[in-house]
Amino acid sequence: MSRRVVVSGIGLVSSVGIGTSATWEALCAGQSGIAPITYFDAAEFRSRIAGEVKGFDPLQFMDKKDVRRMDVFIQFAIAASQFAVDDARLEVSPDQAHRVGVFIASGIGGFATIEREHRALLEGGPRRISPFFIPASIINLASGHVSIRFGAKGPNMATCTACSASAHAVGEAYEQIRRNVADVMIVGGSEAAITPMGVGGFAAMKALSERNDEPQKASRPFDKDRDGFVIGEGAGVLVLEEYERARRRGAPIYAEVVGYGMSADAFHITAPSEDGDGAFRAMEMAVASAGLQPDDVDYINAHGTSTPFNDKLETLAIKRYFGEHARRVAISSTKSMHGHLLGAAGGLEAGVVALALKHQVAPPTINLDQPDPECDLDYIPHTARPMPMRYALSNSFGFGGTNAALLLARVDEA
Repeated sequence: MSRRVVVSGIGLVSSVGIGTSATWEALCAGQSGIAPITYFDAAEFRSRIAGEVKGFDPLQFMDKKDVRRMDVFIQFAIAASQFAVDDARLEVSPDQAHRVGVFIASGIGGFATIEREHRALLEGGPRRISPFFIPASIINLASGHVSIRFGAKGPNMATCTACSASAHAVGEAYEQIRRNVADVMIVGGSEAAITPMGVGGFAAMKALSERNDEPQKASRPFDKDRDGFVIGEGAGVLVLEEYERARRRGAPIYAEVVGYGMSADAFHITAPSEDGDGAFRAMEMAVASAGLQPDDVDYINAHGTSTPFNDKLETLAIKRYFGEHARRVAISSTKSMHGHLLGAAGGLEAGVVALALKHQVAPPTINLDQPDPECDLDYIPHTARPMPMRYALSNSFGFGGTNAALLLARVDEA
């Protein structure tokens, strides 16, 4: 018999707030974290705006020596993990360490470190490359550092599936607990790709918004005037735990993970399939794996990137899967506020969905001033909506046609 899996801790670091409460309150208030780029001189870039994490001090979470040895995406992962573990009141004892695992995803990894060390090579030759270059930048070192920090000796992995990465991490961690491989998983994703190469690369693809004069209005999912996504950064980490274990120790329980689906478009390296088939099948699998029907879903946190194709085709997939219920389900994209965190998006947004179920409030889609005629569903424009929710989906779709959907459920406090 499979075991129940709940969210017992949430840690969020984003452009709208450092910490879970700060992020959640800002999202419910419809606050944008998008602003002009300050990390480097972006004057010659097509896109000069981003969702930077403001005021982050890594020394609150580690010493100076560790800061020098880690890329920022690892620092974000450690901060979010610490928030989540503290929130869950989790202690990893030596006798239980092998039953506690870590899956922290990233789509890009240590771009800033790679760029810095490449400059060192060009300017000073190979002897100028730091001995910490590789461990500071490779993607699995976020999971590695978090595992070391908390003494978690169970399953350890780093998924790297573009913008689906941390949703896949949450789904695969859910399976570890459900199948009795682990009792607790520290899981999510982290990203820090607001660098010259990161922004320049996505801009060269014409994937980014160029609404540089109105940064807070630039991310506008489902709006007819959307012109691309806004790159964001940060981390979203959850503590997933076997239900009875969480109850016994009096841990907070935000929501239950009840379904997971993944699929491939097998269509194009960056564009979603024209019939939304991959997204359709991921949602179908997530709901079916929970033994539920489409009509049971009350809310969807959409992938909703603010790119012309994604929003239209995600809408198409929702209509195809939900049928008439598509007109009744509430949908929003919090990327309108915190930007697109790439490989960390699914972790952050799964945390937001758990909070939405706990508080029975769906965050809004801001900047939805003139809906695209092809995006004609209920996207909760402008203002958060208190509403009864029993089941909620979180969608994440990535380059290469990789898709993930997570289904979470409200847990009765009784």
